[in-house]
Amino acid sequence: MFTKIENFEKSYKIMVEGTQKIMDALTDESLQQSVADDHRTLGRMAWHIVTTIPEMMGEIGLKFEALKKNAPLPTTAEDIQNGYRAVTGELLKQVTGEWKDETLFHIDELYGEKWPRGLTLRILVNHEIHHRGQMTVLMRQAGLPVPGVLGPAKEEWTVYGMPPPEI
Repeated sequence: MFTKIENFEKSYKIMVEGTQKIMDALTDESLQQSVADDHRTLGRMAWHIVTTIPEMMGEIGLKFEALKKNAPLPTTAEDIQNGYRAVTGELLKQVTGEWKDETLFHIDELYGEKWPRGLTLRILVNHEIHHRGQMTVLMRQAGLPVPGVLGPAKEEWTVYGMPPPEI
């Protein structure tokens, strides 16, 4: 749970930077990649990350102009990438500009449970990281290079003068 706005801001900016790298590596052709016919596609997974932000944060009173929680799945990677930029920017601006540290302890009812807002933000971050990991698997299956997020990806080790990890 986040207990200080400053800590959320620092953590969120790092996470958004990593997720944006993943989003920016998507291509229109890769959006249809799925692990199986009855699973989400890469495009649907990416869009789920995007739309969860206004959906979940809208439940606790934040307003999003860039896109609504039920916005339809775009057909281009660029629209997904831009959607992510827009909603993450709006979220960061609202939390850092309108909330105080005390706001993080305000209790809201979400999904049949009572959560302090600092926990809601933590769950939002964890949710995104979870799906971001799923996206990287689908990206490899689609033949896309996977950018490093918290360290180099396999393809990036040589840039750092290191041998790739053993397989």
